[in-house]
Amino acid sequence: MYQSVRLLGLDPGLQHTGWGMVESAGSRLRHLGDGVISTDASQPLADRLCTLHRGILLLLEQWQPDEAAVEHTYVNKNPQAALKLGQARGVVLLTPALGGIPVAEYQAMEVKRAVVGTGHADKTQVEAMVKRLLPGAVMRRSDAADALAIAICHAHHRGTRLALARGYVPA
Repeated sequence: MYQSVRLLGLDPGLQHTGWGMVESAGSRLRHLGDGVISTDASQPLADRLCTLHRGILLLLEQWQPDEAAVEHTYVNKNPQAALKLGQARGVVLLTPALGGIPVAEYQAMEVKRAVVGTGHADKTQVEAMVKRLLPGAVMRRSDAADALAIAICHAHHRGTRLALARGYVPA
């Protein structure tokens, strides 16, 4: 039978970083938890980045994921906002990696394609499919739904990579 793995999806943001934890065993997925790590916009940037780091560390301690996945961020029109988002994304990538957890990265279109079937799906379509794929999941914020979508995408891509590594050739 398939060994289950815990996958942490992370949707980076300086104001709100979404997280979603799923358990994957073969093609079966189970929702374990989701939420957001929020920072205080009135604080200095360094303090906000520390808040993200500490929040992700707590998640790693609590849920002990086997792997993590992070969404690539799109280029923002505002250079200052893009730079701050990039710094937050660096923390989101670095924290699990420092803990020895492999971190995969996916483009937004890859995530949408894996969850909805089209790379041009909108947020409501993604959230509806996440709820369908993970019965019982009640996401309070769209950031958490996005993070669960990233975890689902990683589960699908991971399964394909494992099948190819075993020499599986479709008929």
